[in-house]
Amino acid sequence: MLSVEELTSRTFEERMDDVMRELPLRSSEWTNYNPSDPGITILENLTAFSALQGAEITTLSYRARMALLKMAGFVPARGKCSRVLLSADELDSPHVFPSGQRFHLGNICFETNRETLAGACRLTGVYAYENEEFRDISFVLDKELSVPARIFGEEPKPGNAVYFVFDGDVTDLKEIIMYVRMYANAKRNETVDRTEHIFADTKWEVFTEAGFEEVSVRDYTGSFVSSGEIRLSLADCGTAVYTDTPEFGYCIRCTLLRADYDIVPRMTNLCGFLFEVWQKDTLVHSVSYNRADKINVRSPIGEDVYYLVFGKEQKGSSYRKYEMVMSDDLTGRFCKYSEKRGSIDIRFNETAYGYAPYKCKECVRVLIYNEQMMRSYAVGRVIGFDDQELNLPVSNVVHESFFLIARRKDEEGYLYDFVRPERKIEGGLYYHLLEKEGRIIIEDPGDFIDAELFMGGVAVTNGDYGNITSGNHILIDDEDIDATFMNPGDGTGGCYRETLEQVRARFLRDMKTPFTAVCASDYESLVRTTPGLCIRKTKAVTDEHENMVRVVVMPDTGDNQPKLNDIYIDKITQRLEERRLITTGFQIKQPAYVAVGVKCTVYVKKHFTDCRRMIEDRIKACVDYIHSDRNFGDRLMFEDVFHAIEDLPCVEYVYELSLHSENNKLAQVKENDIIPRYDCICYPGTIQLNIVTSEK
Repeated sequence: MLSVEELTSRTFEERMDDVMRELPLRSSEWTNYNPSDPGITILENLTAFSALQGAEITTLSYRARMALLKMAGFVPARGKCSRVLLSADELDSPHVFPSGQRFHLGNICFETNRETLAGACRLTGVYAYENEEFRDISFVLDKELSVPARIFGEEPKPGNAVYFVFDGDVTDLKEIIMYVRMYANAKRNETVDRTEHIFADTKWEVFTEAGFEEVSVRDYTGSFVSSGEIRLSLADCGTAVYTDTPEFGYCIRCTLLRADYDIVPRMTNLCGFLFEVWQKDTLVHSVSYNRADKINVRSPIGEDVYYLVFGKEQKGSSYRKYEMVMSDDLTGRFCKYSEKRGSIDIRFNETAYGYAPYKCKECVRVLIYNEQMMRSYAVGRVIGFDDQELNLPVSNVVHESFFLIARRKDEEGYLYDFVRPERKIEGGLYYHLLEKEGRIIIEDPGDFIDAELFMGGVAVTNGDYGNITSGNHILIDDEDIDATFMNPGDGTGGCYRETLEQVRARFLRDMKTPFTAVCASDYESLVRTTPGLCIRKTKAVTDEHENMVRVVVMPDTGDNQPKLNDIYIDKITQRLEERRLITTGFQIKQPAYVAVGVKCTVYVKKHFTDCRRMIEDRIKACVDYIHSDRNFGDRLMFEDVFHAIEDLPCVEYVYELSLHSENNKLAQVKENDIIPRYDCICYPGTIQLNIVTSEK
């Protein structure tokens, strides 16, 4: 068996020393050991080859490590641009932003991905409807306030509704985006499906000439359970003014169909109508056309740019490069252009020049480079050996917009192909893009050996740094628009591509994360992380005689002594049923609560005021397991309560202290301590406090 240490730890000099010591033993006739001797040169080459071969044997390539992790079900997560929703309330009139419109927050750049209409209308009023009456909660539209409003009342029930009134016709809008911020006094586990509705169902409608008509919706708040966005698709329905609300206007209505909330929903802020931008900075913009005569190209990355024009001369063929000229008296692959402010017109004329693109899908492609990328857009040449690596002139690249231009030579000149990463086609160039590091690894050169590679579409991102917090004022890169834009919610989704080291670390974490419930701690971990629920405390106890695990759970619903409702029990049961051992049963237990009474006589120091309140608060804090880190069945120690009172600055000494359970079935007194049942938790009961002022 090969020794790994032998292959990697010994240097070339150490290996040559071994060779020179052994050489006299191998041949007594070899007497010239000088470097000039051809035999020594041969030995040096062989030794160097042996050292390199040893290092190669013990080195796993990127492809090999990727394959090993993929066998275990783990592949690197791609980098993503952060997505941010912006409010256009400061726009004086509706405005259409083109694809690639740029916005800035400091040195962070944001762009639109498609043509976007903003500022068409604004929310002017919000009204809660219950018991056939409207209640004005329009204060949630104030960005400076965060006053909670119970949008479906104190006791939500089917039929309760909320009306959103706005001032403009939304017929031209394909989609309405609103952002809702909900008051949260408990931590809720994230759901796997962001559109899953666990506790309530709603119906969304828009008012038209024919009355309210239902519209499709993607609600990422879980029917106002948590903060998030709501996206309404208006399928060409004409809107009309609604006059039954206290304020007249165009109207959208949300009606409760089912209401089983664990926590009554309270809204603090509402923003609409919003549009999307993505955190990225395009350095090379690519645009394609399906026509081959006159095209207009607008530069979204500024005016000091460079254009490259490519055209297909046959359907399904590679591209040819066309030079941009201003004259007609030339022959060859040329196109005539004329400049305008921020854009150029390009014309192809086969009659004049002898060449023109063939009219087909994406027959013309124009690349727009900024000066930085134009100076450094050459990447290198495809050599053809395994896992060839090439460095890019930029790092933190956006995967979705990136591609390379591969240039090959034929009898008519050069062929150009646009090659995206990790696209496997017969004879194609297959390569991996390591976005964060800014390099590519060519796994299969295909038919592109000896091809020259150049940068194609390129955009860079700030990764998770682009997940900006809410409430920023973002500027637009357009001198003609005098407005700022605010993001009501945090940026989401921004991240860099995982390195193989990070994938390996994730694999190791996953190995340690329980999926199948075996021991009691596994049950506790699975219950605590049940998607969509608010879990404050849980404890699992095994019963070996019945081969049963009993799990007691306290939800975090804000009640004084919360109990599990049917939804919680069903969700937890479903999660544990999928993961329990076949031979092991389980039982979900409701939490039990026991009041602990305290009788205490305390001598306090002179000149202290409000001593009774301070001592009672300290006792309650010690006994209250509901709002502390103490768990079910934890022993309440007499000495802990004693020392907690004694440590108060106003206390001289504790003269008398006793603890007792107000329900002996749930908790027993043993050696002055309170020992609750395994499914029971303590809370403060009757406190009899006698205060005596010390003479000292």
